[in-house]
Amino acid sequence: MAKSQATFMKKQLEKNKQKRKEDKEQRKLDRQQNSAGGDMELAYVNEFGEIVSTPPANYNNPGHN
Repeated sequence: MAKSQATFMKKQLEKNKQKRKEDKEQRKLDRQQNSAGGDMELAYVNEFGEIVSTPPANYNNPGHN
């Protein structure tokens, strides 16, 4: 009887693992469908401390002060 109980538990654990995997995949698909994706804009701070949408002149050369 112990052997059949162990086999049953193995099957139950495998079912639970598969269900969690499917749920995770479904949540991933939901996130991808509901994401704004690409609507993110960058903001920069100029030398006066103001937030602007254009990068500073020396943006491509960060070592230059």
